[in-house]
Amino acid sequence: MKIAQAQDEQRTDQPFFQSSQDSAPALSMSHRPAAEELDAFLGKGVHFTGTLTYQGTIRIDGAFDGEIRTDGVVLIGEEAKLKANVTAGTIVSKGHITGDICAKEKFMLQSPSVIVGEVTTPALSIEEGALIDGNLKMEQDVRSGRQESTARASRSSKQFVGRRIAL
Repeated sequence: MKIAQAQDEQRTDQPFFQSSQDSAPALSMSHRPAAEELDAFLGKGVHFTGTLTYQGTIRIDGAFDGEIRTDGVVLIGEEAKLKANVTAGTIVSKGHITGDICAKEKFMLQSPSVIVGEVTTPALSIEEGALIDGNLKMEQDVRSGRQESTARASRSSKQFVGRRIAL
């Protein structure tokens, strides 16, 4: 398995998430997290196939096929290519994801991110230039992991079905 600790000091990517209203530190690609802030790193040129289960934060800049399950944070770099079902607390993406995504806390898409599949999250941020091709369900109950009945879910969720969303 080729997962390396994040110690690449040469990275110059743009920030993943910035908010002028937040005083808390923003999730960022230009902010170089210390080794203790980033638990794992899948670098550019690395291809991993399988199931990844962890706690903490991972940054993916390479290719990943399979499944990711965590309550932590997944940072997906601009050149990353995922063919995976991803369930995480927070997902921040600039890359390409094909598969179902469940972000329990929030899902942040930055340009030039492309998502093909079903997205379920209680909070969504989409930067101009990012694309979603698939279904989008915004449900508050994702945070607790509870499944709603179909009737209740259709009343309480905002859903965009089968439309490509481009900002």
